[in-house]
Order: sequence, then C-alpha cells, then structure tokens
Amino acid sequence: MEFLLQDGNLLFTAALVLMLMIAVMEGVMTLIGVGISDLLDNLLPDFDLNADMPDSTGGGLTRLLGWLRFGEVPALILLVAFLVGFGVTGLLVQMFAESLFGFLLPAWLVAIPVFLLALPQVRAVGNFLRRFAVGDETEAVGRSSFVGRVAVITIGEAAAGSPAEARFSDEFGTIHYVMVEPDGDEIFSQGEQVLLVEERGARFRVIRPTSRHLTDKK
Repeated sequence: MEFLLQDGNLLFTAALVLMLMIAVMEGVMTLIGVGISDLLDNLLPDFDLNADMPDSTGGGLTRLLGWLRFGEVPALILLVAFLVGFGVTGLLVQMFAESLFGFLLPAWLVAIPVFLLALPQVRAVGNFLRRFAVGDETEAVGRSSFVGRVAVITIGEAAAGSPAEARFSDEFGTIHYVMVEPDGDEIFSQGEQVLLVEERGARFRVIRPTSRHLTDKK
C-alpha cells in the first residue's frame, strides 16, 4: 500500500481505483435497470470508423478510435481496459525503476510512454471481444451488411436517444448483437421485431417491419 500511494504512483493507482469504481457503479446501476455502458454509448458521438481499410480517409482521431475497435466493442469496456493497462503498466515501470535506480521516476515523465503502451493493450482486448461477439466464421460479415436484417429486441426499450440491444442471425448462423434506435418517435419494447435500415456509428436506426416475408425469415 505504501508503494501504491507514493507520489510517483498516484496517477497509476488512481486509474485502477477509477476502474474499480466504474465496475461497482455498473453493477449497482445494472440492478436498477440502467447500465453505465448504455449511458456512455448514448453520450458519445457517432463516428464513421473504418480504420482497417487502407484507403480510409478519416481523421487521425477517427482512425485511432477505429483501430481501438471503438464502435464494435462497448465504449465502457474499452475505457476499463485502458484504465487497467495504464495503471498496471505504470506501476510495473515504476517498480522496475525503483529496483534499478533506487527511486521512482516523476509521474509526468512516465505517463506519456505508459499511455502509448496501454493503447495496444486496449486494441488487444477489443480484438478479442470483437471475435468472441461475432464468432470466427469463415466468411467475413461486415456491419454494413446488417442493414435490411430483422432483429429482436433483447435488452431494454428502444426509443429516440435511448438505444436498446437487439439480436439476429446471419446467413452463416452466427448470432449478432447490435444497439438499435428507432428512426423516429416510435418505441420498441423487449421481444419486438425491428428492421435495421441505417448504420449510425455504434448503433443502427430501425423501423417496424411491414413485410410479412421479412418477419417470417428473421
């Protein structure tokens, strides 16, 4: 504890404490039906992320967020991964510095390289969870191909400005979970079917399916 509370380690210890606070708050708010993850995704703007494409023309921030799998993995998970990577890496660097030099390095001197070292860790977590979510199907299925699919609301109530989770299966039998929001003032409750009509960053705009053919093959 004395090591964690030294001046040179306070920044990294604070990151881990913040991570624990987020975990506790997420658990408490989930019990009352409101998750921090959903609130955070609602507050963040939509980005057109396509960092894996060589001809992507997005700005530097957009490319970085795409590289970190922002929009494909819940933002809260990426934030927690960053806090853990930043905190643990910083403490390990300071532990090594103390054993080598006999003292801790100034936090401001360590923070920048530790920040850069934490980013690949966030991407690794994003890649792992992304593969786990969509499966390792032989055929690659892009999110843009989700438009036109009929999904079922599984968690929450989808309303304007308040997305809910929906689920559907693609032609390979892989189950996908997406965040959906009505394209208008309509409200969709758990168990209702929705038609994905437009991709908007991390979520999809949806309407009520009007064709019986679509609902029969969901």
